[in-house]
Amino acid sequence: MELNEIKARMHSKKLYFCNDERLVAEQLERLDMLYEFNQTRPSELDKRQEMLKEMFAEIGENCYIEPPLHANWAGKYVHFGKKVYANFNLTMVDDTHIYVGDNVLFAPNVIITTATHPIHPPLRSRQGQYNAEVRIGNNVWVGAGAVILPGITIGDNSVIGAGSIVTKDIPPNVVAVGNPCKVMREIGERDMKYYYKDLEIEEI
Repeated sequence: MELNEIKARMHSKKLYFCNDERLVAEQLERLDMLYEFNQTRPSELDKRQEMLKEMFAEIGENCYIEPPLHANWAGKYVHFGKKVYANFNLTMVDDTHIYVGDNVLFAPNVIITTATHPIHPPLRSRQGQYNAEVRIGNNVWVGAGAVILPGITIGDNSVIGAGSIVTKDIPPNVVAVGNPCKVMREIGERDMKYYYKDLEIEEI
């Protein structure tokens, strides 16, 4: 199979074999870039920003990613909006596209995966794989240790609780928690007044 055809299959939910030597060679070049990013000093903020512009498909202004970052393709198929913050150990299995809106927060150890494998044992033994893109809206907060599975969409303003496993789409303007992740409640007027239990939001 031609390499261009394999790459087209990567982005169309079709089966392909991820151990193709040509793919692996290209992927290793990308992973060298990621390695260099993760070796930067904390004070080398400008260098990190320039590297992210080269690594990611798109990255907006004022994004910050705390190393170490883990990504199958070093962000080649990752699209970040503006003011995205990712804490330690963001892991993105970016074998196809991951779209992230503006003002999104990722707590430590979040995993976003687009790649998966068929149940069919012989296909798995040959490293058969298929991918489904992930979309995360604006103003989303993803809690520590959450896992977002292939094909998921998370709507604007929603909060994903720590440790959640997101197996189905999450609508906008909700708090969703659990394994599997389920909507716990809508974001409402109380959230506009209190930031934690009975602690009121004050102007600062």
